[in-house]
Amino acid sequence: MSLQQRAIRGAILDFVDDPALSGDDAWRYIEDGILWIEDGRVKKTGSYEELSAELPESIELHEYAHHLILPGFIDTHIHYPQTEMIAAYGERLLEWLETYTFPVESKFSDEAYGREIASVFLDELLKNGTTTALVFGTVHPESVDAFFTEAQQRRLRMIAGKVMMDRNAPDFICDEADESYADSKALIERWHGVDRLQYAVTPRFAPTSTDRQLELAGKLLKEYPSVYMHTHLAENVEECAWVAELFPQSKHYLDVYDQAGLLSERSVFAHGIHLCDDACERLSETGSAIAHCPTSNLFLGSGLIELERLAEKGVQVGVGTDVGGGTSFSMFQTLADAYKVQAMRNRKLDPFRALYLATLGGARALDLEGYIGNFEPGCEADFITIDLHATPFLKFRTERCRSLFETLFVLNTLGDDRLIDTTWVMGEIAHRRDS
Repeated sequence: MSLQQRAIRGAILDFVDDPALSGDDAWRYIEDGILWIEDGRVKKTGSYEELSAELPESIELHEYAHHLILPGFIDTHIHYPQTEMIAAYGERLLEWLETYTFPVESKFSDEAYGREIASVFLDELLKNGTTTALVFGTVHPESVDAFFTEAQQRRLRMIAGKVMMDRNAPDFICDEADESYADSKALIERWHGVDRLQYAVTPRFAPTSTDRQLELAGKLLKEYPSVYMHTHLAENVEECAWVAELFPQSKHYLDVYDQAGLLSERSVFAHGIHLCDDACERLSETGSAIAHCPTSNLFLGSGLIELERLAEKGVQVGVGTDVGGGTSFSMFQTLADAYKVQAMRNRKLDPFRALYLATLGGARALDLEGYIGNFEPGCEADFITIDLHATPFLKFRTERCRSLFETLFVLNTLGDDRLIDTTWVMGEIAHRRDS
């Protein structure tokens, strides 16, 4: 059987490490490069001058002038059932959940409805250049079946799970601890490791789970060590105070999860704004990751994350849009807000590190380095082509940039879905702008 090969020519950028640790050695830029794809995976990456002589004469060549080729974005925290309530007005976290989130999520016992929303959600991700995401469902197993069915049809690498929530929420959106365990177990057996799909054990957050439910979540992780754990942590000061009241035996918020056995290299905690040093050190020791959600944090008034402290403590960090608390599926708009969050703290987030967090940083947070996140040989060929002339003004602005640093900062600051010319999944075009 002949191998399916194609070559993508253009300016190529990817990362091999965190710029906060390795500086300019963390990234690779080829002004006129070739991304050589074979059977949906990266075969080679290099300059056009070096590789053009090696390419088979019959290879399919795609040329992208005035474009930048990047690995597909990785969204490390997002809620697909909240797609229809994005931009809901005027509440902080706990009131926002009661007013908007729980009523919307109650609809997802209907699998057909879930597939309708999942289809819109996944198409929106692709439109914005996101090829992998860590995704919340609802308490309904049907919500996960619906999501994975749609993701499988698109050949996407997606991680998702059924929400576990057995208290401190309306009865119509709660489950029971043992029922939640059984439902999660069945979903893991049905979906985890099927094609590019993986399962995440998903307690919503500590206040909405009893000790019994958290204990059973830990049991699932022991029974299925390759699954993920996905929840919220230290997003909001009122939430943190509530956790302290509900769990007086715990040293701090993270310790609630730690005591239940929920920390590992495949554990991702959304937000992590209000953390003590002990919690940061424990995250680092266990290889657990934080999903930084700047757009949501600003929209809900939750707080300003200390990215430099997490880096100093050795905590893995990815970026999440956190739709629908977040107000955009666009990773570019999310990175623009990430810069503003640090600016409000009198800190800076340079554009190289921002794009690292959205690509290889996300892969590391999800324990998927070597599969996605950069263009190392053998990686799955999920990538995007970014049009530097996507709008007349963007063309005007980027043509006046004097360095790659400046160009990337302009993209991170002004960019949105219009920048994404094509989104590729396993070496095939999954989205084309204006098509």
